[in-house]
Amino acid sequence: MRVQLMRVFRKYVSPNTPVEMLKKKSKGQETIDRFGSEFRPVPAVQAAFTSRPLPDEALCALLWEYKDRGKKGYDLTERFFEMFRSRFPNLVIQGPERAGKDILMGSVFSDYPNPTRPVDFVIYDIDSKEALAIGLARYDSDRGGAQEDDRTGGYSNAINEILGYVHTHGLRTKIILLNDGPGLLLGSMWNDYAKLEKSYEGEVLVVTLRMVPERLTLGWLLSKGGK
Repeated sequence: MRVQLMRVFRKYVSPNTPVEMLKKKSKGQETIDRFGSEFRPVPAVQAAFTSRPLPDEALCALLWEYKDRGKKGYDLTERFFEMFRSRFPNLVIQGPERAGKDILMGSVFSDYPNPTRPVDFVIYDIDSKEALAIGLARYDSDRGGAQEDDRTGGYSNAINEILGYVHTHGLRTKIILLNDGPGLLLGSMWNDYAKLEKSYEGEVLVVTLRMVPERLTLGWLLSKGGK
């Protein structure tokens, strides 16, 4: 509700304020300091609001646009879990299939140096209980530009951190980047994902749902260092 109200606030009061700043409560005073002089006067906002029709179809469309935000991401992980279990009945996959708390790396490895690092799923060997793969899953609907760089940059940081631990402890744990959605075709996002896989050859796998049957194999999951 708060985020929805911030969208209305931005439309009526402060159209020059970056959306990302409005999302963070901690940025409240900074937003006022930087953009307060550009806020529209309260009487002007009231006049604009009361001039809108009821029902206000344009405002409804603005809010409705975000109604299912995150749902496609939930659909993605749910379908992946179903596919994985049907293909690999002797392996265990854990994580929130739809809404739910991320898995924290501290619960995967008790001595992990950044225990609050969130991941989306973990694949285990059913017998040895060894973590074979750590998964990061995202549905990219329309990302591009700086947001695109944030996503792949964040992935790179997570990969370096996780594989640094894996190499130090001589583990065979690898990383799966599960991504889907039309955003993959925007800008250079798909190329950036491909570069991540190539940079960590054998240890990082990028897949969409359609690629899972061909690319995600038992041999890769059980291999060490991708060999």
